[in-house]
Amino acid sequence: MSTHIAAEPGQIAATVLFPGDPLRAKWIAENFLDDAELYSETRGMLGFTGTWQGHRISVQGSGMGQPSMAIYANELFDSYDVQTVVRVGSCGALTDRIGLRDIIIANGACTDSGINRVRFHGQDYAPVADFSLLRAAVEASERMTLDSAVHVGLLFSSDQFYSTRPELTEPFVDHGALAVEMETSGLYTLAAYRRRRALSICTVSDHLVTHEETTALEREQTFGDMIELALRAATA
Repeated sequence: MSTHIAAEPGQIAATVLFPGDPLRAKWIAENFLDDAELYSETRGMLGFTGTWQGHRISVQGSGMGQPSMAIYANELFDSYDVQTVVRVGSCGALTDRIGLRDIIIANGACTDSGINRVRFHGQDYAPVADFSLLRAAVEASERMTLDSAVHVGLLFSSDQFYSTRPELTEPFVDHGALAVEMETSGLYTLAAYRRRRALSICTVSDHLVTHEETTALEREQTFGDMIELALRAATA
């Protein structure tokens, strides 16, 4: 039993979907998993285990930002021997090449966070997705009939949601970053260290160029294409 998840051994599957929002975790469990059972509600960060097309799957909320995500990812890897984590999150588009509700499969993640610089003694590490998951997600997206476009590219994992220096994002956009979120860089780093598989698939919930946005309820409950894509990739 871990400190923050507090599930019993065996209650969490080897494959986990990893949304930031615990209510999205609940929505996923109720709408995609068969026989889903709640295994944790510690600190309101909900976790469920059920099955999808015969595959045992868990879904665990991570909270917002790399420090919160890292707590749950470390405990999933260390205390419950989770092998595969697919983040299913929201992101903000940084370029007009990306549309609202488009899906981004992250092959890597840039960051302004100091977490990795502490870990790597001031040097820069390049966090990337597990290639087998990345390939499975791309292939699954090509077989699916989706309402929105799918892009493969870089995410920018920011430590600040309300940044006072938005111009600092511009060099990342110039070098290919498609959207901003707050977790992927740290997740890819932890998975690499633990020799586990990780992938982030994010739906564009708001647009920093056009200023379009979805509602909180839409972000919680209407990103079904992303969830099905993640499930297909994780069980391929």
